[in-house]
Amino acid sequence: RAFFEPGVHGWPDHACVGCSMIADHVGHLAHLNARDTTLAFASRAPQTDIKRVKARMGWGRIPWYTITDDFDKDFGVDEWHGHNAFIRDGNRVFRTYFINARGDEAFGTTWSYLDMTALGRQEEWEDSPEGCPQTPPYEWWNWNDDYTDAPPSEGWSAAVERGIQAGQGRRRPGSLPAGVPMKDMVDREAKGEQTMKGGRRKKTRTM
Repeated sequence: RAFFEPGVHGWPDHACVGCSMIADHVGHLAHLNARDTTLAFASRAPQTDIKRVKARMGWGRIPWYTITDDFDKDFGVDEWHGHNAFIRDGNRVFRTYFINARGDEAFGTTWSYLDMTALGRQEEWEDSPEGCPQTPPYEWWNWNDDYTDAPPSEGWSAAVERGIQAGQGRRRPGSLPAGVPMKDMVDREAKGEQTMKGGRRKKTRTM
């Protein structure tokens, strides 16, 4: 929810200062869209004003809608800015997450937006329900003008593998052992197995 409407400081030339800061930090949305995720802003200003300010401020890629009902009140953003996350299941839409105030300051990157969604980054290391889309980390990345349904290029897949191997070779004491997926380490800790922490072995326990 972005505040841009009569009565807001800056109207009609600007949106709210804080909301404008957030809009300035939004990365290229092609990366979110590649994970079947959409970011959208909503304000009470008419579309003519929204389009004018988007063009002036360089926010052309951000979908920006006009609120014409009680959407903002229903979802806790009628008096202060905030981010709501929703997921669609057929014709049903569920609100899955809400964050506002200082929590909004972390947003802007592809990762921060994906992390607040129900499906997360959709990568194999995440503990997701059966049937949820998941792919290996890094391999789904692409240039913002080259996302397609095709599998990752062999060149990029090879670069990812080299990077992973190089990172494992330089790991610090207490980091993940080479060749052990992050999810497996989480499972081991949940079962109380020994893990490395701070260079010493420590018995983990579940409470």
